[in-house]
Amino acid sequence: MQTKRYSSLLWLVVVGLLSLTSCSDDSDDTATIYGVWTSRSQFEGLARSSAVSFTIGDRAYVGLGTDGTVRFKDFWEYNPNTNTWIQKADFPGAARYMAVGFSANGKGYVGTGYDGVNRLGDFYEYDPTTDKWTQKADFGGSARYGATALSINDKGYVGTGYDGNYKKDFWQYDPATDTWTQKPSFGGNKRLGATSFALNNQGYLLLGSDNGVYQTDVWSYDPASEVWTEHNKLVLNTDLDYDYSAIPRDNATSFVIGDRGFIALGNSSGVRADCWEYSPSADAWAQKNPLSNFSGAARSQAVGFAIGNYGYIGTGLTGSLRLDDFWQLAPDEEEN
Repeated sequence: MQTKRYSSLLWLVVVGLLSLTSCSDDSDDTATIYGVWTSRSQFEGLARSSAVSFTIGDRAYVGLGTDGTVRFKDFWEYNPNTNTWIQKADFPGAARYMAVGFSANGKGYVGTGYDGVNRLGDFYEYDPTTDKWTQKADFGGSARYGATALSINDKGYVGTGYDGNYKKDFWQYDPATDTWTQKPSFGGNKRLGATSFALNNQGYLLLGSDNGVYQTDVWSYDPASEVWTEHNKLVLNTDLDYDYSAIPRDNATSFVIGDRGFIALGNSSGVRADCWEYSPSADAWAQKNPLSNFSGAARSQAVGFAIGNYGYIGTGLTGSLRLDDFWQLAPDEEEN
């Protein structure tokens, strides 16, 4: 009986040691999480949504938008080196929201949008060296709001949106000649609230909604060949072993850091707080820091831009509340 009792105790010790070893192995396999959000200086203008932004050198410019009643025409410059805002010359056109903005050849360009009554098609150039705006040729397409814009090789591109109907046309602006040229449309559906960014001299267009349906297609545009290429759809694909079905939304924000594109926030049956990173070489998406997501309030209709190795997101709409906070993403910093 004594030998049997010792054998039982020995078995319990062995089982306990195996359990401890198993727990230790699991903790060693824990993945490191990258992507840290840090609060930065609040946007110094009034809280708003549907503003526009663009970057020139190491400065960002944010303006226009609405607080739900008032439409704005003020513009502000953000210096990430000092984490400060300074007001610049007001936008000279009608106060508006849901406009587009891009930069090309050292200047900023802003146009289209909605003034509360009219859909707009006028365009203006901002010169940061003189702090002055100059009216340029009207947008080549129909007056609209909710379009998307990007720039590639010192030329601007504007497309999609709403002019009384959903749109899918695509236009190039050449600042050297102040002219608009229509380019081939992409192969997907018309849409409102799409998102776009430029990466490796290609323009990427994705997201948005068409008649209340969130779009799942992703397209890239090569300005040299004027050819659109479709990429992996934002769905569950068991054959290719990925699930991107959480990404489709409208009124998201985007930015580019190095050779990666980022989309964040937006709306899909409610405001979102997640951020996704895109690798063009792998045509693959990965959620950035899924444990903490964006550190501010979930929102849509925010502005986003990148300067150096950091992304920035601010303003926007959550419920009926307009926001004025600003956040910085260090995408490769380890979560503590």
